[in-house]
Amino acid sequence: MELEGSAYGSGRLTVQLNKVYAVKTVDRVAAELGETVDRLHDLAISMEPEDGMIWVYGIDAVEILAFTPFGVETLREMIAMERDHQT
Repeated sequence: MELEGSAYGSGRLTVQLNKVYAVKTVDRVAAELGETVDRLHDLAISMEPEDGMIWVYGIDAVEILAFTPFGVETLREMIAMERDHQT
């Protein structure tokens, strides 16, 4: 949270909201990209939350790997870079 205005003047309290509006599960992204879930898991190991990779936790310790729209683009770039290095 931030306080707008000077320390001595009247200020307004503002809260920065997360701009992620939706995520896609690893299964869905794998289908869209024509990749396997295992391959995306391997690629996601090197990703950070800032790269668009998150974990979704459900009941009974179910953990699902998911990606923001930025995360899907990050994966596409990683896949393209791997393909370029193989040729």
